[in-house]
Amino acid sequence: MRLTQLRSFHAVATSGSFTRAAQALHVSQPTVTTQVRQLEDLYQVELFHRTGRRVRPTEIGERLLQLSRQIFGLETEAVQLLRDAGELRSGHLRVAAVGPSHVTKMLVAFNQRYPGVQVTVSTGNSQDVLDRLLDYSADVGVLAQVFKDKRFVSVPYSEHPVVIFCSATHRFARRRSIRTAELQGERLILREPGSTTRKAIESALKAAKVEPQVVMEVASREIIREAVVQGVGVAAVSEVEYVPGPGLHAVRISDAQVRTFAHVVCLAERREMRMIRTFFEAIGMEG
Repeated sequence: MRLTQLRSFHAVATSGSFTRAAQALHVSQPTVTTQVRQLEDLYQVELFHRTGRRVRPTEIGERLLQLSRQIFGLETEAVQLLRDAGELRSGHLRVAAVGPSHVTKMLVAFNQRYPGVQVTVSTGNSQDVLDRLLDYSADVGVLAQVFKDKRFVSVPYSEHPVVIFCSATHRFARRRSIRTAELQGERLILREPGSTTRKAIESALKAAKVEPQVVMEVASREIIREAVVQGVGVAAVSEVEYVPGPGLHAVRISDAQVRTFAHVVCLAERREMRMIRTFFEAIGMEG
């Protein structure tokens, strides 16, 4: 059975006329008559009772009509789904990010322009983000580091100073800023190796020939925060990720440009996909 034959049958059954069916399908009446006859001959069935100009489905024709309504109803839904997705009235954008602070502003901008698109966000370290892009489980990624890899397109989005935060009882707690040299011998809690914040602060310390006392290496922001509150040591954090709270105080580093960056990344092969291209446009990164 060909879909054109079923379509002709459906048009005749719903309109009650071969003439009206031909008009609806924008074909000639003999074409519709031939396609319906071919369907009847193929399966050796009678689909219509033909009485003069009157046409009405037989019992098997009625049963087939129920199925054809479902088939063409689903076809209409499929067309609408694709049309809505193409015009971004619906769809699903999957974002992988190294942290919520880097991506929130982007998601707000995108949602304001395309409220019908569902957005899901997963978080992880930089390698997690890249892996999700590579296996197509994420469409765009948000990283805090620059890297060179021809498989990806990476566009700078924003930059953020790194601050030092300490407990409310620490000697820095009454200060607005400190010099890098004041971290000499200071008990310092570091993020895990590979952290962009860690790389930024270690680079600044090395340039200033300052050696703090590293007391912990912790991957969890929450654990670091609690350790600082308890007076275990001080820690570095991107200012955009710092959450003020009881028992905490943040100071800037006055004599060094210690910064992290947010970069939006996607697979180079997918850069011109409608959803991805529109995301870059919505957050002001049309390039």
